[in-house]
Amino acid sequence: MKSKGFIFVALIIAVVLVYNGAYTVDETEQVIITQFGRIVGEPQKTPGLKFKIPFIQKANRFNKNLLDWDGDPGQIPTLDKTFIWVDTFARWKIVDPVKFFQTVNNRFNAIGKLNDIIDPAVRNFITSYSLIEAVRNTNREMDTRESGVDDDEKIQTSYAIEIGRGKIMQGILNQAQPKLSPFGIELVDVKIKRINYVEQVRKSVYGRMIAERKQIAEKFRSEGKGESRKILGEKERELKLITSEAYKTAQEIKGKADAESTKIFADAFGVDPEFYSFTRTLELYKEALDKNSSVVLSTDSEFLKYLKTYK
Repeated sequence: MKSKGFIFVALIIAVVLVYNGAYTVDETEQVIITQFGRIVGEPQKTPGLKFKIPFIQKANRFNKNLLDWDGDPGQIPTLDKTFIWVDTFARWKIVDPVKFFQTVNNRFNAIGKLNDIIDPAVRNFITSYSLIEAVRNTNREMDTRESGVDDDEKIQTSYAIEIGRGKIMQGILNQAQPKLSPFGIELVDVKIKRINYVEQVRKSVYGRMIAERKQIAEKFRSEGKGESRKILGEKERELKLITSEAYKTAQEIKGKADAESTKIFADAFGVDPEFYSFTRTLELYKEALDKNSSVVLSTDSEFLKYLKTYK
């Protein structure tokens, strides 16, 4: 019984020792082994199962893949004295875990070092160049044509870019990298996430943009009113032309009709002039006399001759 108990205890101790002495290295990690705070052996960078002295040695894990750094947006003046907000980010990785462990030791402290080194580099380069250098890469002409504006009226704006945004970012990277090498850190890339005017300048820019939009809108409105008046004028002219032509045609038709009517009457009454004289006289009686009229007949009145009584 005693021998079986001893074997069982020995087995448990062996399992504990193996469990504490074995460790795995992930493909995204690199491990250094320390013994009482001192580094022992070479860093383990290949993935797989590894072993260390149980309880005495400790496995310190560090990332091997790319890590991110996000800078705090800050107000920076450009060379042409324009205050802007600059927001940057970077990608970095641990290339020497021994130096990293001996200097910054962990990721939190590394972020602090990145802040202390990258932020001044960004400020140094932004203040050394004008605003247009920080936002553009090439001298490509800027087409600021407004919608509705003819090709002849479009405004082509160009700037002389000497460095450009890409080279500024590369300069920041080149300035910061040597300062990060003693910490076992490689700065892979630095980019500007966003550039914007400060609040006071932004309000002024927005105000100018609004004024320009209003000016363009007023131009379109005035052109529209002018075109409207032109169309209405042409409409009125065409209406008057149509009316005058129609009146002319109507008068010609009416004149021809009156002439034809007169000719027909003349031809009809020419057959019996006495009957024509009689009917015309009766029409005149109807127009000149009514039931309240009093007539004094004269024997020699030609007008009232048909009212006389003949025997």
